[in-house]
Order: sequence, then structure tokens, then C-alpha cells
Amino acid sequence: MNYRHAFHAGSFADVMKHAILARVLVYQTQKPARLRFIDTHAGAGRYDLASDAARRSPEWRSGIAMVLSALPPAPIAALLEPYLRTVGAHEESGRPLSYPGSPAIAQALLRPIDRIALCEAHPEERSALVAALGRDGRLSIVATDGYVALNAYLPPKERRGLALIDPPFEAPDEMQRLERALAGALRKWPSGTYLVWRPVREKQADAHFLNSVAALKAPNILRIELDVGPGPAGAHGQQPLARAGLLVVNPPHTLFAEARALLRWLAELTAREGKGKAEVEWLTEPS
Repeated sequence: MNYRHAFHAGSFADVMKHAILARVLVYQTQKPARLRFIDTHAGAGRYDLASDAARRSPEWRSGIAMVLSALPPAPIAALLEPYLRTVGAHEESGRPLSYPGSPAIAQALLRPIDRIALCEAHPEERSALVAALGRDGRLSIVATDGYVALNAYLPPKERRGLALIDPPFEAPDEMQRLERALAGALRKWPSGTYLVWRPVREKQADAHFLNSVAALKAPNILRIELDVGPGPAGAHGQQPLARAGLLVVNPPHTLFAEARALLRWLAELTAREGKGKAEVEWLTEPS
């Protein structure tokens, strides 16, 4: 696998994913019982946006830098606060001193009683992850295929928590693997909360994926998407990602309204040539 998230760290897709992740974790930690966070494709944990990889593809400029340079209205600022707290200090350009991946966000927002299970099969990414998160008794980091580990972790003994499924989408059958993994997870832990990230590049393939997930007949699946519009082609003619989405299975009851408010603001802020839009709808009806 050649994927490195450092090329995309802090992008508009990261901002959407991590802001929503933070909202779910904040809600879950309001209840006293302990919980478990499972990340199937954890990555490096934190990212240096001054690195060679980030300089070659500075997607953070049209993502987190725009958020940090904005003055959101008070309700939006309140929704963003937990996420931006994990981002930390930043330069005048809006570049954070380092950008947190989902493991670092969970580490910052979860409590001493909670547990964090991270899967990262790539040896270099895993070494960076261990170094980024340091010594933390809540952590378990395994060098295992994320889909295999997800099946082994479920149901968590805590019976509460969140599983983030965020693969690199390099394999041609990634959507099929993702669907199978989610189906198996729901059989073992139907009451769990799942956050599934995906890029939306081909409408037909994405529609097929959504139809397949809906056919699992699990209620309470929220579809969240952010489209920032087309951008300039890269040096080799590649088109930048314009649309990304999340599926949230069994979301907190507060998330529908929070996501609508956040995504509308983000769509306006990060739109390329004023062509941004957001969608927050139920893929399957809440029970």
C-alpha cells in the first residue's frame, strides 16, 4: 500500500470528517459509562503540514486554514470548539503546528475510563502513530488489516462506543469490502455507532454502494456529504476530490441538526468558485 494521508491532511474532507467525529465523541462522553473507540485505518496520528508531502499537495490551505481564519457565528463556533481544540495552535497563515488525525482527536476528547483501539497495517504509518500518541494506557495499537480487526473487536466489552471505518480507497474492490465489513459489524453489534467515510468520485458507483448499505435494512443511518465544487487539475491532469461523504449509523439524536448547521457553513466557506453544497439526510429512517 502506497497511501499516505499526509498528502491530504487538513483538507476539506478531513475537516468535515473530524468535526463530525468530535461531535459524536462529545455526545458519547456525556454519559457516565465507559466506551471504546475503534479506528480501522488509523494512519500516522498527527501530521506535519510543513513536511514534503504536505507541501507537494497543500490541501490544508482550502480546508483547515480557511476554518481557522474564519469568524463563524457563535452557534457554529460552539459546534467546532471541541474539534479545533484538538487542532491546537496555528500560524498566521492558518497552518496548524500539526494536524490531528482521528486517533489524536479521540485521544484528546475521550476520558481516562475510555479505551482506544487503533489498527494500522502500514509499518511506517504505524511507527509514526506510536510516536505521535506516546504512552497512554488507554491505547491498543495493532498491525492488522482493519477489517479483520473490526470483526475481532466487536462487540466491545464496554458495549458502548464508536467504530470509525476510514480506508484509503486504493483497492478496486474497496467499496465491496467496506459494505461487507459494515454488514458483519452490524450483525455482531447492531446497537453500535459507526462512522463510515468515503470519497464520492463516480456517481453511479457511489449510488450502488448507498443502495447496498440501505439494503442491509439497518435503521438510523445518516448520510452526510460535502461538495466543494470542481477544482483545477493537478500537474499530471488528475482532478482534485470535490465531494466526500460520511455515513453515521446510530448517530446521537443531536447530530442531524448539528451536522446540517455545520455542513451548510462549511459548504459556503470552502466552496470553489461559489459552487459548494451540503446534504444531510437519512439514508434509512430512524427507528
